[in-house]
Amino acid sequence: MMFRPREGCDQRLLASSLVIAPVASQLRHMQDVFGNWVGVARFSGRTNDLTFLSTFTLDHAPLPLDCDPQADTADFSAGRQFAYDLDDFPDLAWSAQPQHADPDGVLAAWARRFVKASGPTAVLPMLADMTQAIYAGLKYGKRLEHGVQTPLTTLESHSGTCRDFAVLMMEAVRSLGLSAQFVSGYIHSPSRKAALTERQGGGHTHAWLRVYLPSCGWVEFDPTNGIVGATDLIRVAVARDPRQATPLHGSWSGFPTDFLKMDVEVEVSEVLAAAPALAFG
Repeated sequence: MMFRPREGCDQRLLASSLVIAPVASQLRHMQDVFGNWVGVARFSGRTNDLTFLSTFTLDHAPLPLDCDPQADTADFSAGRQFAYDLDDFPDLAWSAQPQHADPDGVLAAWARRFVKASGPTAVLPMLADMTQAIYAGLKYGKRLEHGVQTPLTTLESHSGTCRDFAVLMMEAVRSLGLSAQFVSGYIHSPSRKAALTERQGGGHTHAWLRVYLPSCGWVEFDPTNGIVGATDLIRVAVARDPRQATPLHGSWSGFPTDFLKMDVEVEVSEVLAAAPALAFG
């Protein structure tokens, strides 16, 4: 289970609970190689249903992008790539390695639409433009099938889920030499009834990506909603590959016809802090 949010300077866990029915015979928690919290449960006996209810209260205060947009630049002309500092690159190398084949260079050519033909390109504005291009140009839709479609399929069909859009942009920036990671979590999606903008991906687990920029650190991008930064995004797990950040997986014993369906519901609500009491003397 990957339900518990990652704590950091922009989000702090205040309270949490996990209720499993039937009760697990064994339950333990650990941190994986990326520092994500993972719950591992074992069961004994048989049951007709298995449910997990994870509830938490979080202090979520996204930090502004406190960096100079012109600080990270690179000359991508003539097939050049972004170059990290030699001290940083060994720790970033695996997340900069493309994971999907691009035999004809279609994805790489698409990525290079956002860089200057000559001279330096400011990387943060370039990544923001790529985020907005996916948001405005591709159609979002839910897909119940397991896994992620290839970036080339997403480009060809002009459609996909949040995880498809995240992988598309991850592979695009990796083709430029940048280090990118997959992020799984939740999104705060205000209701249209409140006359606010409703985010795509609400009601389910959500996915986006983050890219490492030397002057900013890890910066998050949500191409499904055109978000740059962590506004409305609750980070649960980060990984090099989406398969390493599956919210829930496991095995069970029974007849092939026993499994009927799995439902996932996510509700993120905002709790406003109480106004301070005034004392008069």
